[in-house]
Amino acid sequence: MPAGLLLALAIAVEVAATLALRASDGFTRVAPSVAVVVGYATAFFLLGLVLRSIPVSVAYAVWSAVGTAMVALIGMTLLDEPAGAIRIASLVLIIVGVVALNLAGSAE
Repeated sequence: MPAGLLLALAIAVEVAATLALRASDGFTRVAPSVAVVVGYATAFFLLGLVLRSIPVSVAYAVWSAVGTAMVALIGMTLLDEPAGAIRIASLVLIIVGVVALNLAGSAE
């Protein structure tokens, strides 16, 4: 499987695990708690496979930034979290930073 696809899958699984973490209610609910543990283990396993072909500095930056942005967007759109100007500007900065990191890596 191509590294980019594995990375996208790792991000999706990590986001699902993070949402399950919220649903676990402090690990007091069994099913979401199991989803958290299995999800994070799977996400890290997939990230490990990605690191065979993509430098860790790029792969981890993309994985963490895209995951963070996705969780924030889901929180604002589906979970009634506030979506103020500073929060949205911060998400834009995350995206710009990851793009710049990738461009810097390919320019060397």
